[in-house]
Amino acid sequence: MIRVDRVALRGLTARGHHGVFPEERAKGQTFVVDLVLGLDTRPAAADDDLTKTVHYGVVAEEVVAVVAGEPVDLIETLAERIAQKCLEHAAVREVEVVVHKPEAPITVPFDDVTITITRSRV
Repeated sequence: MIRVDRVALRGLTARGHHGVFPEERAKGQTFVVDLVLGLDTRPAAADDDLTKTVHYGVVAEEVVAVVAGEPVDLIETLAERIAQKCLEHAAVREVEVVVHKPEAPITVPFDDVTITITRSRV
């Protein structure tokens, strides 16, 4: 049985220029990302060794760089890019990504728009 522990990062925030409307691309807006990284933390815990787990500080910086980086039309595409970046870390077996778009151009009152995806190496 494969053991999967979870490391969560909540509320990673960056300004991005994603969206299908020209004003979204021009002005940009705030995006918030939540991650749950699935990995086996036993080797790191046994040896108290950062190199045997995922460095969540590095992951946070990489995710913010993706959000602030090359614009895409859809938050689905943004979530996929974030997931693939997380899976580049050897220890990460799976990832759940939630992208929040709280400033989405919707004409009715709302709190948030999100997409949630789960990706794995399997």
